[in-house]
Amino acid sequence: MKVTVLGSCAAWPEPGRACSGYLVEHDGFRLVLDLGFATLPRLLRHCPNGTVDAVVVTHRHSDHCVDLNGLLRVRHYGERVLPRIPLLCPPDVASVVDTLEPRPRLAELFDVHELPGGRRVGPFQVDGIALPHHVPNAGVRLTTPGRTLAYTGDTGPDPRLAELGADADLYIMEATLQAEPAPGEPRNVLTAREAGEWARRAGARRLLLTHFWPGSDRGVSLRQAAETFPGEIIAADEDLVIDWLGRPRH
Repeated sequence: MKVTVLGSCAAWPEPGRACSGYLVEHDGFRLVLDLGFATLPRLLRHCPNGTVDAVVVTHRHSDHCVDLNGLLRVRHYGERVLPRIPLLCPPDVASVVDTLEPRPRLAELFDVHELPGGRRVGPFQVDGIALPHHVPNAGVRLTTPGRTLAYTGDTGPDPRLAELGADADLYIMEATLQAEPAPGEPRNVLTAREAGEWARRAGARRLLLTHFWPGSDRGVSLRQAAETFPGEIIAADEDLVIDWLGRPRH
């Protein structure tokens, strides 16, 4: 299994960066997790003409799903005739993307399946778990023989984070905040320290912090997460490649 970071920003992309998006490859099968602002050009460098095999989108916020419309256009108008592929997402994702233009509709090019839920997609068992956010959000767990990747999407603190990331080889966790929120404040995103704590409770082997608020010092987030997580911690960076044969590389 190999993971390429397409984007790592929350809300909007900093110059030269993109919002949430990850390309996951295993045995020649290419699955995309989220397609936020500016992820599509980076994806097309790895998958010309949008030749991916499946897409999973955690929720309808534009920093996680807007470039799904771009992928739809590439596969509809592009140079190659491509087969329909699975799209796993909460039901409101397709509704939001389809409001951008009348045609083509997502269901014309994708087999749309609802998250949360479980489904076999190529070599991956894909399982979704509902997690708290401003809108319906599904954390995603990808399993192949011998490897497990977990991804929170966007989430507040919740005991299900330990279930989602249980014994994961790589846990991709949003770490939007650095300052501790006020007590009693409604929680729909995590601090870096909380990401480390939930990864520790899950027994994850490796933690990838992502969804950094624009302008944040990512070194601070790494140090905060290290206060609660004893394993290897990586800050997501555009074009970073993580495989299980060596250290992260660009």
